[in-house]
Amino acid sequence: MPIRRLTDDMINRIAAGEVVERPASVVKELVENAIDAGAKRIEIVTAGGGIALIRITDDGSGMDAADLAVAVERHATSKLADDLLDIRTLGFRGEALASIGAVARLSISSRHAGEPHGWEVAVSGGIVEPLRPAAIAKGTRVEVRDLFFATPARLKFMKGERAEASAITDVVKRLAMAHPEIRFNLSGSDRTALDLPSTGDGGFAERLAQVLGRDFADNAMIIDAAREGVRLAGQAGLPTFHRANGLQQYLFVNGRPVRDKLLIGALRAGYADVMARDRHPVAALQLMLDPHEVDVNVHPAKADVRFRDPGLVRGLIVGALRQAIHQSGHRATSTGGGATIAAFRPGTPPPFSSAHASRPAYAAARSAAAYAWEAPSFAEPQTGFEAVNQPSADARAHDSPADARIARPLGAARAQVHSTYVIAQTEDGIVIVDQHAAHERLVYERLKQALARSGAARQILLIPDIVDLPSEDVARLIARAEELAELGLVIEGFGPGAVAVRETPALLGSVDSAALLADLADDFAEWDGSTRLAEKLDHVAATMACHGSVRAGRQLRPEEMDALLREMEATPGSGQCNHGRPTYVELKLSDIERLFGRR
Repeated sequence: MPIRRLTDDMINRIAAGEVVERPASVVKELVENAIDAGAKRIEIVTAGGGIALIRITDDGSGMDAADLAVAVERHATSKLADDLLDIRTLGFRGEALASIGAVARLSISSRHAGEPHGWEVAVSGGIVEPLRPAAIAKGTRVEVRDLFFATPARLKFMKGERAEASAITDVVKRLAMAHPEIRFNLSGSDRTALDLPSTGDGGFAERLAQVLGRDFADNAMIIDAAREGVRLAGQAGLPTFHRANGLQQYLFVNGRPVRDKLLIGALRAGYADVMARDRHPVAALQLMLDPHEVDVNVHPAKADVRFRDPGLVRGLIVGALRQAIHQSGHRATSTGGGATIAAFRPGTPPPFSSAHASRPAYAAARSAAAYAWEAPSFAEPQTGFEAVNQPSADARAHDSPADARIARPLGAARAQVHSTYVIAQTEDGIVIVDQHAAHERLVYERLKQALARSGAARQILLIPDIVDLPSEDVARLIARAEELAELGLVIEGFGPGAVAVRETPALLGSVDSAALLADLADDFAEWDGSTRLAEKLDHVAATMACHGSVRAGRQLRPEEMDALLREMEATPGSGQCNHGRPTYVELKLSDIERLFGRR
């Protein structure tokens, strides 16, 4: 078959396949154009999940007749100078309008402030109609109808109207978060209206409260860190404020919403030892850096980026999150009271069901029997929690008079119920502590501190393990040999296609060297760094802590209960156990009054 040049129409349709994936993609491109035009108010109207209609109106700078005529051509843009590395706008490729016009019925009406009236251009299936005058105020109105009518095969891949409408809502929320100075209004016959006013001086934090709700604001940690010209700011949820998926992770690079693997991986790593693997943190984080240090021209959709120094970015995110978690101390989610009350109601779903995915603290209200799998046998407790031999009792009150302990964050211990839960009195309520989960966290933190002080103890192999690997994997591992040695893994090259393992971390016990090195090599290839070995060590430490902690069913003396509370207050991350579940629930007097129908 002879080689021939593609027609302009075919080129536009191919380009549209990359840029216009679904209605939400169209909304993203058009709203970004409005933001770049300096709009202060953007209105979005949809119908049929965006397939029947998308209309976006803004009060930005608008276009004159000459600009409007060129705007619908391929690779025509006003946003890109000669330096492709110095990109300071959301759009720059000049593909969106031509791509949309190639697969839909597109009309654009715009008026520049210096023009006596506006102009309109229409494009249908790639065919451009002549310009004509239009009555419109300053700004631009873009209307897209019958999306994919020119490529009907694409319609087979669309989801239902509700799913497409939901995807549009998510896109608008993400762009609104990144630009709190703009008012966004989303409405239509296929949705509930969403109005997000400009936050004024409230800025990013106020916009997050608008979009994510006050629960997130009440259970978030402030993030503000900088390193070598890169700044990270925003809010991240407490480890006990988590979700069943990562849909509520909002990441921005220089005002651009992204779904970048490196950033998502760094976010996950920041919560590595305080959250269960099947749960996901809630976070909204902005990364700001020199445009020359990040490449946003990786894909036409511009959702992926590449950093000049990925290690710096990853380290900044992980370090900032861990520092925030450390500073949060024993703090746990404020939704615990409501979740606990909900647990008393008939028909309440079990912990972590889909109906209660937004109530992570619900798990703290479960019965002691739920811990049976965690604590099958008794283990001697750590210092300060000595075993006692006395008859079991459902509740043993602490009869000492009220004192300054009540003013402490976790109050004064008053009783232990079912030999599992410690009840403490605070100034305005009570605190219920799961003694095993709490002490497990405390022991784990001690083990980590010991590891940090003395390093990872090594065990020398009598006969080195020889692991055969591809030469490129061998090169990656040998390049990081010093870092691995700090974690207790000592390796050296053994020819071009093998690695000799001479020492392994003592905490890991018997190690499958081949599997471990293969995982590490994969990590180095993907991230140019690895936390896999550290995660394994943390996992071992967490397991040791679990077996070395005060068990459910262990009776505690009053002084032991108080010592547990005081150490929790002084230990970072003690609001959740090593598995990400809350270690305590606080009930305010108002919560207790609700239980008895007083409110």
